[in-house]
Amino acid sequence: MLQKSLSKRLLTSVLSVYFLLTFIVTCGQVIAEFYNAKDYIRNELTTLQKTFSGSLTRAIWELNTQQTVTIAEGLLAIPMIEGIIVRDDAGEIISQLGRSLDIRELYSEQLVQEASIIDETTSSGLFGYTFPLIFEFSGRATQVGDVTLFSSREVVLDRIMISIYFLIGNAMIKTTFLIILFLLSFRKLLTEPLTDLTNQIEELELDNLDGARLEIQTTEHNELKVMEESFNNLIDKVSDYKKQLESTQKQLLQSNEKLDQQNLLLEQEVARKTSNLSQAMMDLQQQKYELEKQKLTLTEEVERRKHTEVELITKQNDLQRYLDELNLAQERLVGSEKMAALGGLVAGITHDINTPVGIGVTATSFLEERLAQVEQAYENKTLSPKALEEFINDAKQSTSLLTTNLQRASELVASFKQIAVDQASEAVRTINLKDYLGEIIRSLHPKLKKTAHKINLDCPNDLILNTPAGAVSQIFTNLIMNSIIHGFEGINEGTINIKITQTKDMVDIIFEDNGKGVEQSQLDKLFDPFFTTKREQGGSGLGTHISFNLVKQTLGGDIEATSKLGEGLTYHISFPKDMPTPMAMLAE
Repeated sequence: MLQKSLSKRLLTSVLSVYFLLTFIVTCGQVIAEFYNAKDYIRNELTTLQKTFSGSLTRAIWELNTQQTVTIAEGLLAIPMIEGIIVRDDAGEIISQLGRSLDIRELYSEQLVQEASIIDETTSSGLFGYTFPLIFEFSGRATQVGDVTLFSSREVVLDRIMISIYFLIGNAMIKTTFLIILFLLSFRKLLTEPLTDLTNQIEELELDNLDGARLEIQTTEHNELKVMEESFNNLIDKVSDYKKQLESTQKQLLQSNEKLDQQNLLLEQEVARKTSNLSQAMMDLQQQKYELEKQKLTLTEEVERRKHTEVELITKQNDLQRYLDELNLAQERLVGSEKMAALGGLVAGITHDINTPVGIGVTATSFLEERLAQVEQAYENKTLSPKALEEFINDAKQSTSLLTTNLQRASELVASFKQIAVDQASEAVRTINLKDYLGEIIRSLHPKLKKTAHKINLDCPNDLILNTPAGAVSQIFTNLIMNSIIHGFEGINEGTINIKITQTKDMVDIIFEDNGKGVEQSQLDKLFDPFFTTKREQGGSGLGTHISFNLVKQTLGGDIEATSKLGEGLTYHISFPKDMPTPMAMLAE
């Protein structure tokens, strides 16, 4: 049973498109008629200017208000005019009849100087035409007023209503005719042949395919004729396949007989092989028993290994805890080493400061004694010019001695203060490397003055670094003290050469001494923590390790050591010239 007819759907689609196009075209024609009629009315309003402007101008010029009103009423009687406004030369309204707009909103109080069109308003639907009234007298033209004529959308619609009815009726007649034409054509060309084709297909019998060929009553070779030929070809192929199927069935029966014989042989073979399979099953059962024994053994081994794994994890956790404790102890030892070095620096600086301070105290005591003598002589009135001159000379010498030694003490205190502060912190600050190394060497003077060792410094005067000054101080202090304690052991006059060069962004330092050097086995362990050759003399083995960490981690550079036994020890250090300050890092 058909649910939806193909012909009906096709007819509906075609007619829907036609209805839509007809509606759009009709609407376009109605709109065109509307605007054509509107333009025609505007042209007629322009024509009225030529017809009535003369008489209306003379009536206003002669101040004949009654005649002006009469002319306005005559104009209003014209069907296309909905309203009229007449104004005099002062902009005052003489006559306002019918529907109109507010003339004051359009032109205020001024008269129009030339003809103009008033566009249609949406709310009222009015549009109009305004023209001035010019009176010519004795060759002079004088504007005596203006006139505004109004028409409306309703007038335009009244004029085109007959045309609209005609357009709609024409569209309806053509549409009705086309519907009837389409219905008859679809019925004859599509619906009836398809129905005939459907009935013939429904009456098809598979047992009598030879008499099942289709015949469509049409003289044209169209799609339905092609369908008829295709269906008839399909019937022919089905007939051929049916004959082949019957032949195949006969062959299948013969094959079944042969298959039965083969099945009998196979059953005998299966019985023989079943016997062999039973024996194989018994063998597999024995192997299964052995595998279960092996599985039990493996399970015990797995349990033992799990127990061992738990013990290993426990020991690993203990080792990790011991390692953390060792790292903490190492950090404390490093801190202690720094403080010990700082303490040694304090002791040496204190001893060096005692000398200029002691001399200052002696000079002050002597000056105080001489001042008491001069004061006594002055009070006894025995002060002679020669005694005063001797006192002045002694005072000059004492003050000079005081100034020199106090300045020396001040320099020592300033150097110690800066070096001590730097070693106790890792603050980034700007330093002149040559001046800063000079301060470090001066702070180590108490350790050097008891020996004949020399330190030669070769550094550019303008080398400015922005770096953790404490790290630089700690590195050079450790290296110099290592050379004095270890390198110059048994050597009276040792020499330390410090050569510093700079590239664009890096500082390159060669620190070498002419000490006794170290063996290769000791050189390999030189930067290891707690490695020292003076363990029995109180060495901690952290000096070079601290220097290594300061160069690598704090300064972000590299340090290498080379040495041969008896030929001294050389350090090659390089690190960046500039490091970001904490404020710059925070800003980033």
